[in-house]
Amino acid sequence: MIHFSEVSGDSIPADLLLIADPSEEKINSYLKGAVCFAAVTNNNFVGACVTNINVDGEVEIFNIATVSSVQGQGVGSKLLEFVISELGKRTVNRLVLGTGTFGYQLVFYQRLGFRVDAVVKDFFIDNYDEPIYENGIQHFDMLRLTLDM
Repeated sequence: MIHFSEVSGDSIPADLLLIADPSEEKINSYLKGAVCFAAVTNNNFVGACVTNINVDGEVEIFNIATVSSVQGQGVGSKLLEFVISELGKRTVNRLVLGTGTFGYQLVFYQRLGFRVDAVVKDFFIDNYDEPIYENGIQHFDMLRLTLDM
């Protein structure tokens, strides 16, 4: 059975967060002051989500990842639904996040109600030292997605 809860950022294994973001430097920067959530089974983290307040009423999701052994089983969706529910109990009006312009993650977020708000040209070129590829295609631009609560 998988248990979902709020956790401290320093309790999340770094290798789990690196699944969604290949930059340890970036991960360390957004973990400061973050509100984090986890999916845990048998005392093992199988998923994590890192959020942080941008401005009053707006929270940004910086990282959400699940270990490969549970991918495709709905754990990520249930974790994000838990995060949305928990943040909805607080003074959060809007969730925002950035993702690539293609790939499974775009469908993942849209399935839970997120909508495209903006395109940030060359984000992955300008902000990462190494190119990021998915399915053999390099990511260049970032989509900003929003979910009004």
